[in-house]
Amino acid sequence: MSHDHNHLPTEIRHEKPLWWALGLTTSYLVVEVIGAFWTNSLALLSDAAHMATDALGLMIALTAVRLSRRPPDARRTYGYARLEALGAVTNGLLLFGVGIYILWEAAERFREPQAIASTGMMWVAAFGLVVNLIAMRLLSAGSGESLNVKGAYLEVWSDMLGSVAVIVGGLIIYLTGWTLVDPILAVLIGLWVLPRTWVLLREAINVLLEGVPKGVVLADIEQALRGHVGVAGIHDLHVWALASSTPALTVHVVMNDGHAPDALRRELADMLHERFEIDHVTLQVETDHCGDDCANVKSHADHDHEGHSHDSDRQGHHGHVHR
Repeated sequence: MSHDHNHLPTEIRHEKPLWWALGLTTSYLVVEVIGAFWTNSLALLSDAAHMATDALGLMIALTAVRLSRRPPDARRTYGYARLEALGAVTNGLLLFGVGIYILWEAAERFREPQAIASTGMMWVAAFGLVVNLIAMRLLSAGSGESLNVKGAYLEVWSDMLGSVAVIVGGLIIYLTGWTLVDPILAVLIGLWVLPRTWVLLREAINVLLEGVPKGVVLADIEQALRGHVGVAGIHDLHVWALASSTPALTVHVVMNDGHAPDALRRELADMLHERFEIDHVTLQVETDHCGDDCANVKSHADHDHEGHSHDSDRQGHHGHVHR
């Protein structure tokens, strides 16, 4: 079975939308800062700070995507694909910081409501809404496939809500003069952003901790392997993710008599690909397995008979297969 030892994602498709989103976000950031001083609107200035965080998050995502393309080397044999998860964690922490900042500012405005030039605020926010909707459209396709793109998408989504809130708040202030609507909307935005940020962080940390990938049920894989006619038993089953869309699996398979190791490896690898979409597979086929007793016997033998060859310890091990 073919094997090229390449642990990089098969296709990195989402860099161009990230570049477009970064360009749009940075352009609007400049407009919003100018508009905040023009209208004397703290709401716009706060939203500009949020937009600056979005731009930083997009730059982190782009850096992680580009670095993850680097091939494996002598120091990092899995390559740099896991930088995707590190970038997502950084974005998640930034989002948490922004959410907490929004709540803090809202509390300050409850205590000291401020006058706002509502008309100018609505025009600037409307422009920001258009920019955010375009950026969301660009990033939506990749948000379900990449943790980095998902983090960027959540940042743009939360900023889109901020633009809507500023427009609604500006309209209410313009019609009624009720300035407390501004901190109320800010609290609602913060409460919307924080739980979704936690979901992003949880998924990224799961990748870094080599947890079972999202959507993969370990018990189903174990049942499928044990159910094969050529398998007498399995042990040391591990499933993790090199990146959000690159699951990997290793397992020791005890083979039934009358089956060829190479054929069994191919059949199991094909089954894992077809049923679970796991392509990076390491299968070690054994003719027998005595559990922990094997390790204990070998440890005592190595200690008592140093330098003596124990061919029986290696009996039945037939190597690895990678798709």
